[in-house]
Amino acid sequence: MSTLSFGVIGAGIVGAAVAREITHRFPDAEITVLDKADAAAAHQTGHNSGVVHAGLYYQPGSLKARLCRRGVHLLHAYANEKKLPFDKCGKIVVALTPVEEARLRDIKEKALANGVPDVELLGPEGIRSVEPNAVGRMALHSPHTAIIDYAAVTRALIDDVQRAGGRVILGAEVVSIANGERGCAVTVERGGEQTTHTFDHLIACAGLQSDRVARLAGGATYPKIVPFFGQYSLLAPEHRDILNGLVYPVPDPAYPFLGVHLTKRVDGEMLVGPNAFLSFGRENYNGWHVGLKDSMDVAASPGFWKFAGQNMQAAVQEFGAVISRQKFLAGAAAYVPSLEGAASTPITRGIRAQAMDRDGQLLDDFVIEDIGSATLLRNAPSPGATSSLAIAEHLVDKIGHHLRLTKHTFRKDGDRALDE
Repeated sequence: MSTLSFGVIGAGIVGAAVAREITHRFPDAEITVLDKADAAAAHQTGHNSGVVHAGLYYQPGSLKARLCRRGVHLLHAYANEKKLPFDKCGKIVVALTPVEEARLRDIKEKALANGVPDVELLGPEGIRSVEPNAVGRMALHSPHTAIIDYAAVTRALIDDVQRAGGRVILGAEVVSIANGERGCAVTVERGGEQTTHTFDHLIACAGLQSDRVARLAGGATYPKIVPFFGQYSLLAPEHRDILNGLVYPVPDPAYPFLGVHLTKRVDGEMLVGPNAFLSFGRENYNGWHVGLKDSMDVAASPGFWKFAGQNMQAAVQEFGAVISRQKFLAGAAAYVPSLEGAASTPITRGIRAQAMDRDGQLLDDFVIEDIGSATLLRNAPSPGATSSLAIAEHLVDKIGHHLRLTKHTFRKDGDRALDE
């Protein structure tokens, strides 16, 4: 039997995790990872706050909820194996109004249904016992929510792939995919030259470019990626120890994003952010390099205009925080009053790859499309990084079933408790 060959598009944390999982499931296979960036973790993976989400908010029974909980377990074990920092600093989600209190109780019920351990509701005194500088009417405490360096995890995963004999080709932009039932031919441009790689199976984990790569492989126009940027500010050194963990607002169901929160990083720095606003470019991290192709793509989408019409009030509110750092920080000071007037420094923004359907609805769950010899991850929003190792298991299970070589099963440790 000839050696199987696999191609993985994307050297972010999900693509790296998929490639590593393939080395475990198919140790004799040839594996090639392709990415147009010059380094691994160059996009969403390297531009986030590093939170390992416990699974509080997600619809019970959804793929997102299940893979998030499995992903927490796998990520913790991997961090321990590689001696990477993994800090269970904990998190409180704080309600400031009676309406938010009711939402918080609903979040607790979802968290319990998802198997999140040790969550509890706290009153004002309980909030102060966990976070002495925070205020609120009520909070949901998730003591096992953690922080990590996802870029470091990705580099370790890529190293595992290479040690297992896999190839990682960076600076290689995919320009065409010939996808059939018996394999895929992927043409990439690198250094002004084009080369074609053939694979028995292709897995695309292309993040911000996932819809375009999917279309090259014969996928549908929708879901389409609409990029939203999130600004972060780094608080001045005197505020590094103002919190023990993370402080989040209660999500507003009328608005599709979470809202500004306070996040500790594993290097000890304290971040405020992110907000959420339409990005004029899928990779416009500094805010100045407008991507005309990306912007025209959004403008030509009827779904986006439907979304904009439904969220105009929230967009106006968010825009105020985009243009005024004082207003941006004031949102955090509502939860930690001693941050009023705090000094901070803007840092590189992140950009979310948010999938939208033709009716202007943002897709909440992970979306996977199978076409011919390709498996396409079309939507992996937060908690995509948290879930990365579990997403890899799930995708490689599907591929093994497609190739009729493996059964749909987790590894032997899959039945163990998620938080052992």
